Amino acid sequence: MNWNKWVRQIHRWLSVAFTVTVIISIVSVLQEEPAVWVFYLPLPPLVLQLFTGLYLFVLPYAVKWRNGRGTVR
Repeated sequence: MNWNKWVRQIHRWLSVAFTVTVIISIVSVLQEEPAVWVFYLPLPPLVLQLFTGLYLFVLPYAVKWRNGRGTVR
């Protein structure tokens, strides 16, 4: 499995983790006194998803640039 497939798979699993943490946060809001730290729970998967998503977004452009098709002539 190459590097790009690993990043894509990690990005998918991070989206599952983010969804679960958001659901946990919503359930905690329904409690009488929700813990404040629960609202910060979705942030780590979201930040990691930002980096993997940016990598996946730039990947096609980097491949074109690396192959020389993106240079100005």
